[in-house]
Amino acid sequence: MGMGGMNMGGRAAHEIDGRAFDMRRIDQRVKLGDAEVWEVTVGGMAMMHPFHIHGVHFEVLRRGGQEPVTEDQGRRDTVIVDEPVELLVHFTQPASEKAPFMYHCHILEHEDLGMMGQFTVA
Repeated sequence: MGMGGMNMGGRAAHEIDGRAFDMRRIDQRVKLGDAEVWEVTVGGMAMMHPFHIHGVHFEVLRRGGQEPVTEDQGRRDTVIVDEPVELLVHFTQPASEKAPFMYHCHILEHEDLGMMGQFTVA
């Protein structure tokens, strides 16, 4: 199990980990069958973001350093991020470089402005 951190917002308003989306870049590479802990935080934007990950299910382990609230319990593919959230992400489906999965803010305007990333599972 690995630990990955993602900062939504960052220096510019609509980035993840300081980078706007680029279709030519793979941002994360994970192994099929692995489970990783990802920490997702809100950076420069003082607002909540619905964070969505394609092709996976995850569980909320901690929210703001505390046990998850009732709304966070169970397997999910989207979570509201308004404070640091730790997710246990299960990678059970393959995704190649030609057809990678994405993670992104589920606010359409934020996606359009580049708050997205891509990952492979092999």
